[in-house]
Amino acid sequence: MHPLNIPPEIVARVEARCGRAHPFDDLDPRRTAFVVIDLQVGFMDPAISHAYCPMAEHIVAAVNRLAAAVRETGGGVFWIQNTHDARCDTEWSVMQRMATPAARARRVAAMTEGSPGHALWPALDVRAEDEKVLKYRFSAFIQGSSDLAARLRARGFDTVLIGGTVTNVCCESSARDAMMLDFRTVMVADCNAANSDAEHNASLASFWNIFGDVMTVEHVIERLRIGAADKAA
Repeated sequence: MHPLNIPPEIVARVEARCGRAHPFDDLDPRRTAFVVIDLQVGFMDPAISHAYCPMAEHIVAAVNRLAAAVRETGGGVFWIQNTHDARCDTEWSVMQRMATPAARARRVAAMTEGSPGHALWPALDVRAEDEKVLKYRFSAFIQGSSDLAARLRARGFDTVLIGGTVTNVCCESSARDAMMLDFRTVMVADCNAANSDAEHNASLASFWNIFGDVMTVEHVIERLRIGAADKAA
């Protein structure tokens, strides 16, 4: 996994603004959802990938561990699948025109619902009680992408933990939009994967500086268990 390397001045700014380094470490597990972005075969198998991220496979164990803790303490797990359909050619044509015809064809082949690339990575511990959500933009929360925000609110979730791939594209886009839709948002450092340590840490630093919180899996699980004990008491 990527080493976490956040400049100390970023943490100092957060502390000065929020009064503490972690504004959302008072987690109520019953109001917390783990949103896992794009851990699909089409990003993790180099043979069929249109945007292969080698680090993504290395976060699977951490993702499974956090998903188990979220379920155990009363929260929900949502598996997000990047998806291409015919609407993407007209409603998101700018993105399509930024790629060569060959690159577009690879993306369509990998991300079309029902294709091998669209499937969730087989080592993920996806349970029957979890929810799967199709998204049609980088961000899962932006208008026209998915119904994730409505599904979260319908179950009473006001806090989202973000993991998946890649850190600085779909994960950060989703995390920023979640915050701007009034969700308390945490990017879980060791549940995110990028194409380099530098991109990963720059994304987390930018997000933590202004938009939300950054924690490790260990920190999140500790806070979930404390929150669950407090509610039980």
